[in-house]
Order: sequence, then structure tokens, then C-alpha cells
Amino acid sequence: MTFEEIFTVHVKIGKTTEVRNSDGDSVVMILFTGHATGKYFEGVVLDGGVDTQVIGKHGDRHTLSARYILQGRDHSDQPCEIYIENNGNFNKDLKNVLFRTYPKIITNSEALSFLHHALLVGEGLPTESGIDIKIFMAV
Repeated sequence: MTFEEIFTVHVKIGKTTEVRNSDGDSVVMILFTGHATGKYFEGVVLDGGVDTQVIGKHGDRHTLSARYILQGRDHSDQPCEIYIENNGNFNKDLKNVLFRTYPKIITNSEALSFLHHALLVGEGLPTESGIDIKIFMAV
């Protein structure tokens, strides 16, 4: 199976909120902003983007779940919004990749409606200013 990059979300990390239990487990919620670039879409992350991570008592990050809306223009130059629910896991065995996700996309773009049912994979890569989330589609 081969994958085509759909777009990259360039995440700028904002305020964080954390809760920790008496066993040492915690949950952190990270607000973020950013923008997206790519062959199929370009736009910005609207206010309200949040990533939630479950962290074990030894500092190991188990799962993440991010939800956000992008606003911009699709590859047919039409204005549109894209909702992304990005669920995944951290994996120390992935080379140069912080985590892998399995995004669910809903959009009001007719040109991008194929993403509603596409097999999608995301990869989180560290950058100097935050994290890049590359979203790929199986072709």
C-alpha cells in the first residue's frame, strides 16, 4: 500500500492544563493554533484546537486525541472548513516520528469530500516551533 501526503498541519503549542491522580497518572490538555499547507488544502487552525494526552506515572505518554477545525481554501480554490479528529498513540519504535494517528475528517468542501471515507494516517514530527502533523491518504 502506498500513501500520498494530503497536507501538513504546522502546530504552535499554546496553554496547557493538567490533572494528576494520587497514583501519578495524569492527563494534559494542550491548546494550539497553527496553519496547514499542502497540495489539497491551505488554511489556518481556528480557535479551540485541543490535544488531550494520557500520561503514565513514569512519564510515558500512552494516547492522544486532538480535535480542531481548519479554515482555508481547497485545491479548487474554494473556501472551506475541515474538522479533524486525530486519535493515536505514542510509539518509541517509530524513527524520527513522535506519534502516529488515525484521523477522521469531515469537510464542507465538495472537492475534498473523498476524505470522509479515505484511509488516513497522521505522523507527528518535531519542529523548532512546535510539531508538524503530516496527514497521508492510502492510494
